[in-house]
Amino acid sequence: MEDLRLAEKKARDCLAVDKYNVEASETLANIAQFLPIAESAPIYEQLLSTFPTVAKFWKQYVEAQMAMNNDDAVKHIFSRCLLNCLQIALWRCYIRFIRKVNEKKGAEGQEETRKAFDFMLSYVGTDISSGPVWMEYITFLKSIPAVTAQDESQRMTAIRKAYQRAIVTPIHHVEQLWRDYESFENSVSQALAKGLLSEYQPKYNSARAVYRERKKYVDEIDWNMIAVPPSGSCKEEQQCMAWKRLLTFEKTNPQRIDVASSNRRVAFTYEQCLMYLYHYPDIWYDYATWHARSGSMDAAIKVFQRALKALPESEVLCYAYAELEESHGEIQAAKKVYENLLANSETATALSHIQFIRFLRRTEGIEAARKYFVDALMVPSK
Repeated sequence: MEDLRLAEKKARDCLAVDKYNVEASETLANIAQFLPIAESAPIYEQLLSTFPTVAKFWKQYVEAQMAMNNDDAVKHIFSRCLLNCLQIALWRCYIRFIRKVNEKKGAEGQEETRKAFDFMLSYVGTDISSGPVWMEYITFLKSIPAVTAQDESQRMTAIRKAYQRAIVTPIHHVEQLWRDYESFENSVSQALAKGLLSEYQPKYNSARAVYRERKKYVDEIDWNMIAVPPSGSCKEEQQCMAWKRLLTFEKTNPQRIDVASSNRRVAFTYEQCLMYLYHYPDIWYDYATWHARSGSMDAAIKVFQRALKALPESEVLCYAYAELEESHGEIQAAKKVYENLLANSETATALSHIQFIRFLRRTEGIEAARKYFVDALMVPSK
């Protein structure tokens, strides 16, 4: 225990100098696993305030609470991290928890578990590593007891739909899922199977072909990378380019699926990218402008708002967000973005004043711009 305390002190000293020190952060996270929850929880909170998108830290934290059966704490942690950390291991941890708390609740518990699976698959079902989740879901559906003929019919329909969603998704286990689907349909009705399998074979073939292409891009990504401000290293640049290549690939809609489904895949890829490139303004900017070009103005605004929360000192993101609001007539919202930027002495640069003056001239006229310019000159520089 004494060695543990010394290692903890050393890690904390390193983080006092540089809070983004990855090695010290991982050391502290490892130490937390050996401490009582009352001592480890503040460590996890400290780490996650600096690294809000590091799924493995969230997973360790929530598993520590699960081990103590602190169900309310577990639910609260999941509510904070799931939608911002689209990572399979973390989401499978969520399903384990849901299954555990519902295992003795009979039909009601089974329905809650089914809803949780659907919720999970709606967010991470297109992840290239989601194959085992689809398999677990299908196994769960098969395990639900059917009392009446109607129950059995509904269960078979649910299993069939799950298989049919999985086999058209370009994921690691798509070939195994197709073989399992063939077996399932043939076990139900060989006559019906022939028609269904011939209908889905081309869709499966397309998913398998896209998977092989997709895998080439995914394999270039370091999934253990921790999001820190860019330092200009060669590895960081390589990872940034690898993500951009994957995003470009997904935007081509290689599987020729419907636009809404394709857009969901692109948005999912951006969300995963931001888990690792959280401190890169250009990724946030690209994501927001992609939404805007796709006609999703509300989504674009939400991305800019998240971006400014992540990187409040980024002038470029402020200007881009203000421009977006102004471009669709939300003048007061745009003005508020500039005012927030200028209210912070850390971000109120000469350029930000100039940009605001230009904005005032466009939206309120030359007199408003001139007045602000004169007032700004009267404020003593620090």
